[in-house]
Formats: sequence, C-alpha cells, structure tokens
Amino acid sequence: MKKLWLTLILALLVVIGVACSNSEDSMKGHDMSNMKEEDRNNHDMSNMDNTNKGEQSKKEKFPSTRTTQVKTGKEFTLTAKEATHDFGNGTKLPVWTYDGSVPGSQIRVKQGDKVKINLKNELSEPVTIHWHGLPVPNSQDGIPGVTMNAVQPGKTFIYEFTASVPGTYWYHSHQDSVNQIDKGLYGTLIVEGKNEEKVDKDYTLVLDEWISSGESSMEGMDHGSMTSEENKNDTDNSTESMDGMNMNMDMEDDMSMYDLYTINGKSANNMETLKVTEGDTVKIRLVNAGYISHKIHLHGYEFKIVSTDGQPINNPAIIKDQTVTVAPGERYDLVFKANNPGTSYIESHDDTDATKNMVAKIVYDNSKKANDKLNPEESIPNVDITKYGKTTKSEFSLDSKYDVEYKMNLGTAMKDNSMVYTINNRTYPNTEPLNVKEGDVVKVTLKNTSKSADHPMHLHGHFFQVLSKNGKPIEGSPLMKDTLNVKPGEEYVVAFKADSPGNWMFHCHDLHHASAGMVTAVKYKGYKPSFTPDSNANNKPE
Repeated sequence: MKKLWLTLILALLVVIGVACSNSEDSMKGHDMSNMKEEDRNNHDMSNMDNTNKGEQSKKEKFPSTRTTQVKTGKEFTLTAKEATHDFGNGTKLPVWTYDGSVPGSQIRVKQGDKVKINLKNELSEPVTIHWHGLPVPNSQDGIPGVTMNAVQPGKTFIYEFTASVPGTYWYHSHQDSVNQIDKGLYGTLIVEGKNEEKVDKDYTLVLDEWISSGESSMEGMDHGSMTSEENKNDTDNSTESMDGMNMNMDMEDDMSMYDLYTINGKSANNMETLKVTEGDTVKIRLVNAGYISHKIHLHGYEFKIVSTDGQPINNPAIIKDQTVTVAPGERYDLVFKANNPGTSYIESHDDTDATKNMVAKIVYDNSKKANDKLNPEESIPNVDITKYGKTTKSEFSLDSKYDVEYKMNLGTAMKDNSMVYTINNRTYPNTEPLNVKEGDVVKVTLKNTSKSADHPMHLHGHFFQVLSKNGKPIEGSPLMKDTLNVKPGEEYVVAFKADSPGNWMFHCHDLHHASAGMVTAVKYKGYKPSFTPDSNANNKPE
C-alpha cells in the first residue's frame, strides 16, 4: 500500500514539474525586466491579439496610442516607439509612432525660432526624421546615407535649425520610408508667421490610408525594398528589379489593399470633431501623409485656399462646393467663417468604398442642430490650383534666363515580372543627378509618361515655382510648391534658385514609386557632406 502511495506521489511531482516547465516556457519572448514602469502597467498579457496572422499572435501587445499632443517652445524630444492603434471601426493594428500617437506630436514654433529636436529611437530598427517642405541645412534633412546615418535602436540624434519660413509642414522618417510612414511614423510641424492673419480656431487634418487586414507593412507586406546597396552592382541602368511587392502588371498602380482611409488616425465611427463658435474665423490645414490623392469637400461654407505647401496664394478667390485635391506630400490651408450653425462635414469624395471613413465633423458650441448629410459619392467640381488666385510679379517666368535645364521623363518599366519606376529610363541610384552650383537658376521639365500612375514629385531643400502646365503658362497666382502631382500625360515646367548647398533628393512621394526607383538628386558642385556613411548603419534612403 505504501508502495502504491509512493508511486502516486512521485507521479504527481512529475506532473507538477512539467507544468511549471511549460509555464516558464510560455513566458519566453515576454521579458518585461527592461520595460519601463509605464509600459508594464499598460502591458496587458491577458488578451493577446490573435487577429493578426503568423508570428503577430505570439507577440506581446504594445500600449495603446495616446491623443496627439501639441508641443510648443524651442526644444523638443520626439520618441519613436511602438503602439497599438484603435481606428474606431473594429480595427486595431500595431503601429510605429512618434511619441505614441497617430499622427505624432504636433510641433508648433514661431518664425525665426532656433529649434532643437531630440529624436530618441525606441524601435527595433533605425529611423530618421525628414522635415518635409521646411527649409533646413542639408545636414539636418534626415536622409540616411545621404545627409546622415540612420539613428540606431536605443540611440538619440539632435536636429537643429532655424524655422525661417512660415507655413504648414510635416515630418516623417526617411529610412525605408515606404514602410515606416505606412506604419504611422509621421507628425506635423507648424511655423507661425510673424505677420500672418490671426484666426480663432486652427485645426490640422492629416489624411492617410491603411491596410485593415492586419497584413500592413508592419510585417506582412513589403511595398518594395530596393536599396542603394542592392543596386550599386547592377549593370543594367535602364531598369532595376523591385524586391518585395510583386504587382500584377495589368495595372501600374493597384492601391486596393488600402481599404481604410482616416483623418488624424480616426475612422468615421470616431471621427475628428472640430469645435467652433458662431462668428469664428477657422483655418483647416490639410496634410496628405499617405500615398493616394484625396478630393476633400468642405460642406456648407464659402472658403479660400490661402496657401499650398506653406506658400501663400496671391488674392485667393472665395469658392464653395468644390473639392480640393490633396496629393501625397502636399498641404493646403483653407480659411472660412463659421456662419452655418449646426453640424457639418469635411469629407473625401474619392472613387472608392474606403472613402466613407475619411470624414471630420464641424460642431458649433451650444447647438444640437443636425443640418448636413454625408454625400461622398456626389460628383463635385474640383479647384484647379493652376488657375486660382490672381497673377502678380514673380521671381521666375518662362522667358527667364536659366543656367541649368533638366528634363525628367517619369515612367514605368518591367523587370523580372515586377514594376519599376524610372526617371529618364533609369532607377536610383543610377539616375542622372541634377548638377548645379550655388546661385544657378534652374528650370526642370516634368513629364509623366506612365499610363495610369500619378507621380507627386517632391524636391528637398527648395521651393520651386510652377510656370506652365501642358505648354500653357500658369493663369492664377504665382504657384510656389515643394510637391507637385504630375498625372499621366501631363507636363509641367518648374523653376528654382540653387541657394541651399548640399545633396538633396528629388523623388516621387508615392513612396512605392520612390522605393522602386523614382528618385534622383540635386547635387551642388564642391559640396562635401559633414558625416561619413557607416556601412553598418543599414541606411535605406528611399
């Protein structure tokens, strides 16, 4: 009998030992010893997210995103970190953020401020910050391998510059940017002008698109991972292969995987609410952080477009019931008078089902009146920004004398069953640079030879003036921009002065296209970067 009891006790001890061993194994990969107390408190292990496929279900759940902060002053810290974002429509996705929010913190400074920004990287991959549209010294432009080395995990980099030009700008990572921006790594930067017109309410609306299936570019989808290191040994200069997303080439651009459109990271179910008081002068800053153009309709108001890409429009006309198309990388500032009490909407009128979630709501104080309805399928005329405002004297004209002239044919080609995007039949880094010397006046012709793909072209470090469209001079206000959307078959002539020495990128801001080759550089003769490229930094500038 004693023998039987001894056998049972031994068996029980074995079972307990196995159970303890399994319990210990089940915690592997969830070591919280190095986690901040704040993160431990938010680290809910009881409800592991099993909605994402593959390894995601085994990973620890990150803290939820926070409300976007507005930071003022002259010195800031931006922390790149992971989070879980609830879009309000039943979709939760892992995201990468600046300061734990989507969009990241808004930085507001005053014209002339000397600004210091500490980028702290708490992510598992290198990152940078590019100050999109804002003139900064070349060393502060945030391009890995071109102006700096990417900021490694656990490290901090300090950006310093003077906020010299007022306007609406945004910032984003330029390291593997097609994927890192897709994950949410962006925010806005506002430079308040010394003499700008005062408004009562000032709202920023960031437009973006997401893949709601959970197979976002966080892990499940690589939108194109062509890097300069992969291409340097490629002897075929006319086309390069694009690793990653293998597009079916019946169409040049298939963006249908982006099935959730948002404003400030919110869907229609928890849409952004803009509170106003009757009589307010209201400014709406539209920023496109995504890869698709959006036609934005401000319901029920007369309004003016007072600037684009931070640059003022001369004598803007009052318009109503017209959409404003905001292409990737572009910004438009609208101003209206709050004289229509009740609830009204700002929404996208794109030709997709996803557009129904790109909506914000204007709500008046002390008013419960609901006098507006959503109508995203209604066809509304679009403002032609090349004919908007009034002509006045400008720095450049088609008849000006130019020191450098450069033509960019923006095209597409096939390589190894994948689509590549070309400038003059070449892909980066084999594209021919635009070589200038300081003081040169430069004219660039941009022609889209693609069959169906838009190319929103962004020039770093400079504003350019748009002089003509399809052979006809611009009719409206002088149009100064840093990002210009060139549609299939269109041709624009633009001009700028080479007044900021450095090595600057000029690329398509549909970053699928940039990562697949549509990048060139503006290179100043005699300029030498102040950093040494590190082969171990994993620099991915596209």
